[in-house]
Amino acid sequence: MGDFSKYGYSGINFKKETAVRFRVFSKEISLSNTETMDAMLDFFEIHQLSPMDSIDGSLSAVEIRIKRRINNAIAIIKSIEQSQTLPTVAMLQSLFEQQLEHENDNDCFDDDVEFVEKKFEDIQAGEEKLIEETTVPKIRYECLEDKMSSLRKDFSYVLDKVKLVKSSFGKKRLRLELTEEELEKFKRILKNL
Repeated sequence: MGDFSKYGYSGINFKKETAVRFRVFSKEISLSNTETMDAMLDFFEIHQLSPMDSIDGSLSAVEIRIKRRINNAIAIIKSIEQSQTLPTVAMLQSLFEQQLEHENDNDCFDDDVEFVEKKFEDIQAGEEKLIEETTVPKIRYECLEDKMSSLRKDFSYVLDKVKLVKSSFGKKRLRLELTEEELEKFKRILKNL
């Protein structure tokens, strides 16, 4: 801090025990009372702490907990990269390689590479208006075909579990003979589509 004669002083009233503790602390860290108070205030401002905040354990324990959380976050990001990003990159690379192979063969257009998905809107009965036309990559098309065949198989299974029940009173009814687990499984499948 330097020469103290340049600064004006102001008095603050503390309890005697607190003032004695503060003077002892100042001597331990070899600073004047003013320098010690400035250092303490700077510490709280720089680290955005409040004297009322509670730190469970020492700062090294807090640092260890933070490092563990960071390591957990890194592990989650690596897992996402391995399970989602890398397979997507591999699919894109195979798609581009397939496209380059067809360009090298001097084929103008190959029907196996891309399919055209058309969306229509019903204007009147029997008439349709083209809304949008989209080019669909072969990989996505095959994925959609697999989902469709899986849905057909599941729907066929559910229809096989429907039984006609004759009632002595009223109309005939249909009963679905699925377990709760099967029903939940089909709900999850439809929700994830």
